[in-house]
Amino acid sequence: MLPSIFGENLFDDFFGTPFDEEFFRGNPHYGKKENRVMKTDIKESDNGYELDIDLPGFQKEDIKISSDNGYLTISAEKKTDADEKDKNGKYIRRERYYGSCSRSFYVGEDLKNEDIKAKFADGILHISFPKPQPQLPETKNTYIAIE
Repeated sequence: MLPSIFGENLFDDFFGTPFDEEFFRGNPHYGKKENRVMKTDIKESDNGYELDIDLPGFQKEDIKISSDNGYLTISAEKKTDADEKDKNGKYIRRERYYGSCSRSFYVGEDLKNEDIKAKFADGILHISFPKPQPQLPETKNTYIAIE
């Protein structure tokens, strides 16, 4: 067994799959680590749920949250100009990526948009929403009025 740090194999990048397979697999902007881009913590409380989603390098304007058919979808897109130059010339190598990522969570079809609260600070998107309240069956009046 090879040594591991933080749950990742220390030698993944050196002894993993051949370069050609690795190069052409996954999101071209995030590579093989794309599944680790939007790390999420989900916490349940008595009243609802809280999600903390890591989005380092994104701005508030880059993030969109939508709710449709019971799914809460968080998407983030970072755009940069490929021909961008700094005051000293053009870039030779850029390791800060641009691209998009998204993640969806099933939250139930009864959740309304006004119930969802979101805040973005220090690269972490915090979303909270209440637990769905069980709908009690309506009791119909089965009595007949007497004249």
